[in-house]
Amino acid sequence: MMLVFALALLAEPQAAASPALPPVERCSYQIVETFPHDISSFTQGLFWHEGHLYESTGQYGQSRVARLDLETGKALAQTQLSSDQFGEGITRWGDQIIGVTWRGGVGNRWSIEDLKPVGAFKYSGEGWGLTMVGDSLVLSDGTPALRFFDPATMEERRRVTVRFAGRPVAMLNELETIDGQVWANVWMTDFIVRIDPATGNVASLVDLTTLKADAGVTGTDSVLNGIAWDDEGKRLFVTGKNWPKLYEIALADCR
Repeated sequence: MMLVFALALLAEPQAAASPALPPVERCSYQIVETFPHDISSFTQGLFWHEGHLYESTGQYGQSRVARLDLETGKALAQTQLSSDQFGEGITRWGDQIIGVTWRGGVGNRWSIEDLKPVGAFKYSGEGWGLTMVGDSLVLSDGTPALRFFDPATMEERRRVTVRFAGRPVAMLNELETIDGQVWANVWMTDFIVRIDPATGNVASLVDLTTLKADAGVTGTDSVLNGIAWDDEGKRLFVTGKNWPKLYEIALADCR
């Protein structure tokens, strides 16, 4: 099957999966509504908070963190990163936005009220996606690992290996936590995986294969990336790097 084959290409070699593993649910999607998205935004992180989207973008000299108006896609407030930083994932922790960078090992903190810097920190390895699970900051770094940190001290607490049917899955990019599961874009694919943060097992796979075509983008780097969840409104938003559209979607045909 194409889904399994694509994920297998991203996975590290592994012995045959245990037959005791539960089956992985597969879902397609329906478009609920379409919104404008800034085509210059190389989307790396996305989340929803109190009526607005917050987005981080990448590329050296172009990276920023911004508060967006959903209806127009325009930035209501933004802060540029240093030109030597390649912005990656962001998440909210209390009154802060925490963000990581790709290869610099530097993380940033901004006030969510005005997006002004309030601190920085160091960590090892690369920075890809970021989310909160309970009181832990969860980082993906391009490997099959999800790393759990104390968001105040950035001391690593634990890590789990993400596995699809027993095989480790690498290149987990943008992260979002929804109903206790970690949702992750798998970089350079049209798939989102839903991960049990306790075990690392992929519980469900969302196939968004036709969404890039609907967005009208063809560039190699213009891949699906960006997941935001409006918990109060129960709305799921997705977009991609340099996409002109942001979508509210609903899952469909899960089996």
